[in-house]
Amino acid sequence: MWTDILMILLFTAGFLYWQSTQKIKEIALAATIRHCQKMELQMLDGYIAFNKLSLKRDSRGKIHIARGYQFEFSSTGAERYNGQIQMLGRRVEFIRLEPYRIQE
Repeated sequence: MWTDILMILLFTAGFLYWQSTQKIKEIALAATIRHCQKMELQMLDGYIAFNKLSLKRDSRGKIHIARGYQFEFSSTGAERYNGQIQMLGRRVEFIRLEPYRIQE
C-alpha cells in the first residue's frame, strides 16, 4: 500500500514538473519570437532547444531554476546564426545573439 502511494506521489510530482517545464518553454519561445521580430530578424524553424539546467540566484537572492535554450535565426535569409535565451524561473534573464550580417 505504501509503495503504491509513493509511486502515485512520484508520478504526480514528475508530471507537475514536466507541465511547469513546458509552460516555461512556451514563455521562452514567445519571448524569442518577439525579440526576433523587434530586431527585424527571422527566427528559423520556430523552435528552441533545451541545453542547460542550473540553480541561480535572482537580484533579491532567491534561488530559481535557470533553463537555457538555443535557437537559430537569420538576418538575410541566406545564413543561419545561433542565439540563446535563458529563463530564470518564469522570467527571461537574457537573450543573446551571435554577431550577424545586417542586410542593406
